[in-house]
Amino acid sequence: MLRDKHIILGITGGIAAYKSVQILRLLRKAGAEVQVVITPAGKEFITPVTLSALSGKPVVSEFFTANTGQWNSHVDLGLWADAMVIAPATASSLAKMATGVADNMLITTYLSAKCKVFAAPAMDLDMYRHPTTQRNLLTLQQDGVTLIEPADGYLASGLVGKGRMEEPEEIVRRMDEWFESRGELKGKKILITAGPTHEKLDPVRFIGNYSSGKMGFALAAECAARGAEVTLVAGPVQQNTPQGVRRVDVTSAREMHDVCVAEFPAMDAAIMCAAVADYAPESCSERKIKREKTGEMTLRLIPNPDIAAALGKIKTGNQRLIGFALETDNEQANALDKLRRKNLDFIVLNSLRDPQAGFGKDTNKVTILGADGREQPFPAKSKTLVAADIIDFTL
Repeated sequence: MLRDKHIILGITGGIAAYKSVQILRLLRKAGAEVQVVITPAGKEFITPVTLSALSGKPVVSEFFTANTGQWNSHVDLGLWADAMVIAPATASSLAKMATGVADNMLITTYLSAKCKVFAAPAMDLDMYRHPTTQRNLLTLQQDGVTLIEPADGYLASGLVGKGRMEEPEEIVRRMDEWFESRGELKGKKILITAGPTHEKLDPVRFIGNYSSGKMGFALAAECAARGAEVTLVAGPVQQNTPQGVRRVDVTSAREMHDVCVAEFPAMDAAIMCAAVADYAPESCSERKIKREKTGEMTLRLIPNPDIAAALGKIKTGNQRLIGFALETDNEQANALDKLRRKNLDFIVLNSLRDPQAGFGKDTNKVTILGADGREQPFPAKSKTLVAADIIDFTL
């Protein structure tokens, strides 16, 4: 699965850097194209000449290479890579990654990377189990970094314990395994809705909500990364379309309803993540509504079509339908009622009362409820990681 993949191999200043040579050899043997990025301290342990000879590429260490006049763009590297592995990852570099201290080429590349990141910590046992290091490791996990835990063994300090970097073969195996899992939805067609809907009052005003679309777009990106053919029906949001996703832009609930009803029969699954307005103005003025002299105005609203319920009525036994419930009170009871009424297979519950969930945030905290009685709560995570949890549990 590593063949023809673009891999950044990050090397930091630890004695385990000698193992990075074997990681590089294994990646190249598997057919990957590897760009080595090394910290200044890393060059004290392994020479760029060795790494360049094995990778077939000049090693990147500084932002500007004086002898060649070449500017090394961390942004371009972040866009080029299919995966990034930092091995060894020292306590210092892990701390910089967790807190965004971008003082060298490796950390700026990490912060620019749009790909999957793996890190293989390597340090003395007391450094590894120090509360500061453990907090940093937790932060990185919450940010989506896959940590390849160090093994117990003989350390450079002469002590014996946890802190020895995992063996190169296991690191490369974990990466290959991850790429293999990304094809699990190949051949599947998935419909996803995202963002708010805007129900027009006049040419300049609308009824809407605060949805940013981040959760729905994260779900679309995750499904596409796993090989699915994704159709994303997006309300009016400022989000970039994930790679490989077909996007259909709509404005109103009725527009979203019509697209979803037309598309769903050809789908294997649908995830209803959009925050659809329940009501729309009975009429829309062609001209801007002027403020009345009395200062009062009556607005008559009519119900919008229920998209999830409409799909639930036409769902076949071979299709899955997943809904979302954002609740403020009686959360679980309301979510289960919605699941039953709309003929959903799963519903993803989050609460506006939780400070790490709700509109506009980069994190979410969800509980997934199944029509089969299953219930799975998850801790607060980035929406990217929440998307992975939802796909793992429901599809």
